[in-house]
Amino acid sequence: MSGPLVLGIESSCDETGVGIVRGRELLANEVASSANEHVRFGGVVPEVASRAHLQALIPTLRRALATADIDLGEIDAVAVTAGPGLMGALVVGLSAAKALAAALNKPLYGLNHLVGHIAVDLLEHGPLPEPCAALLVSGGHTSLLRIESITDSITELGSTIDDAAGEAYDKVARVLGLGYPGGPVIDQIAAAGDPKAIAFPRGLTAQKDLAKHRFDYSFSGLKTAVGRWVETHSPPTQGPSGPVWTTERWPVSLADVAASFQEAVADVLTAKAVAACRQLGLDTVVLSGGVAANSRIRALLAERCAAERITLRCPRPGLCTDNGAMIAVLGAEVVAAGREPSQLDISACSGLPVSQIQL
Repeated sequence: MSGPLVLGIESSCDETGVGIVRGRELLANEVASSANEHVRFGGVVPEVASRAHLQALIPTLRRALATADIDLGEIDAVAVTAGPGLMGALVVGLSAAKALAAALNKPLYGLNHLVGHIAVDLLEHGPLPEPCAALLVSGGHTSLLRIESITDSITELGSTIDDAAGEAYDKVARVLGLGYPGGPVIDQIAAAGDPKAIAFPRGLTAQKDLAKHRFDYSFSGLKTAVGRWVETHSPPTQGPSGPVWTTERWPVSLADVAASFQEAVADVLTAKAVAACRQLGLDTVVLSGGVAANSRIRALLAERCAAERITLRCPRPGLCTDNGAMIAVLGAEVVAAGREPSQLDISACSGLPVSQIQL
């Protein structure tokens, strides 16, 4: 399809992403991750991430241009993540984007990282029905949104009041001795476990909480509950795939603990998303963000949406994690909508709210 040729740069955390799109056609999506450099620290170290972006950005840009088979001078606009994210990491990508825009005399668009996660679905499924709902689940953010326009109007219906879902995965993985990052390994191990083995709490679902926190999330209590469960059930034996705890009722394996935790997360995320669609009369929900690649969250949301005749849209897992393509396609939508470019003197905003699509 035709459309503006946009270069997108993403550097909000530990992935250096450069994507190129023509309208809603993906031409290149190159990503360099520094995740392995953070493993020994058990989480992302901002200074390490920033240095990794400095080293990876130019090589990643060159790969993207080669994959798309274009020259820099052909692009119509430069889009870049301006927030939210780690300040030092954001500054690296934003500085590079400003330099490119100035050198090429092309317009610059400083965009919202979170909105990019939603916009990336356009590359696979085309225009969003408006209005629709979006469930955004990532390492640092968990939000339920109403999308009136991907380029103009987004309302936050609810968000996490403490830990995001991705943070809970990482912290629980640490408790279980599974390393970092926690999401993929817990998802893999949980596949062999019983999600009903342990009744972990579902945060903000009690009747007393719903009046104030109808569409909000809380995973801090769940994280604490897993830690306390492990502390009070010392593993007496080592099974072939990890610890086995002996309880009064039956042995509980590491896979059972992982599956029970994951089910608690998926249950709350999906139940509130479907409830929001019902209450607001929305017939489509987009699942997005890095944790949206989780197999159980995708499966349970698909099941519940089908039961309520709600259309579920999910980008393929490879587009759920941070990447330049999501910023490029959001940039293409903003250009096509006739939005004014950003100024070259914009600053990165580590706490940019999801309702602010562009700086």
